[in-house]
Amino acid sequence: MKDRSPIRLDERISLIDGYDMDIPNRTGTYVINEEALTLVETGPSPSIKYVKKGLEELGFKLEDVKYIIVTHIHLDHSGGAGYLLEDCPNAKIVVHPRGKRHLIEPSKLAAGARAIYGESFSDLFDPIVPVPEERILVKTEGDTLDISSNCTLKFFDTPGHSKHHFSIYDPISNGIFTGDTVGIFYQQLLLEGIEFYLPTTSPNHFNPNDMQDSIRRVKEMNVGRIYFGHFGMTENTEVALNEVSKWLDIFMEEGEQVRVENKGYDVLAQRMLGRVKEYLKEKGLPDDHEAYIIINLDMQVCALGIIDYFQKIKQ
Repeated sequence: MKDRSPIRLDERISLIDGYDMDIPNRTGTYVINEEALTLVETGPSPSIKYVKKGLEELGFKLEDVKYIIVTHIHLDHSGGAGYLLEDCPNAKIVVHPRGKRHLIEPSKLAAGARAIYGESFSDLFDPIVPVPEERILVKTEGDTLDISSNCTLKFFDTPGHSKHHFSIYDPISNGIFTGDTVGIFYQQLLLEGIEFYLPTTSPNHFNPNDMQDSIRRVKEMNVGRIYFGHFGMTENTEVALNEVSKWLDIFMEEGEQVRVENKGYDVLAQRMLGRVKEYLKEKGLPDDHEAYIIINLDMQVCALGIIDYFQKIKQ
């Protein structure tokens, strides 16, 4: 039986596994225990039952929640925001200004995700509940949010993965919640003794130059922790940022070659997966490891974003 208990990262911050796609250690919700109880990310709506259960296990009631911050409005991070908000009467959703309208009217966002996920869309994301405008709080570059007399969160625009993306700096832990901007942490591989990070380059706002700029910006902050949207926290921040930056260059090289050959995203996905497998094989990971189920899916979505980027700059 799976242990679905929240992961206590320290005395203030816990992580609730949302079991996105029914996969453990994939997508999570961070809980910051301050005077104003604050969540970072909701995951998609099917994850909300786990978020509620996790809050209960941590000793909180839904009416205790004051802020629900979403780093960006892709459905695997914020799709459950409206659904959760219905049961959190004292909470507001905190979002980037470019994301506000999509929370109020999510149909365009849903249509974009439906185009990528097809028949799986309903199982992965329904229901998508609109957020009332009066319950939205917009934050952007340099803005702050007091969540206790001792803790003021600070917001930084960090585009690259999407234009509607910010990251949130927590001064007490010297940590930053980065959503998808500085990549994915594959917790599944830690059991094999492998610490592994990859960029996430999904459509339709992916921009490699902006992503590298955001990675450099986080690096210059000298944070002691990175809290990833997928999944978990690392204190090996320089290792993580360097690895994501390196793999982003590799992915773009492969994308450029596929573009020159006039091939499609499926070819690119296979080549990216091949590069990852080659690297992990050297680390001792067998080709049939279960982590490749999710890595393969990630490469499919990442390839779509890279092909989309090259098509846009060609226009």
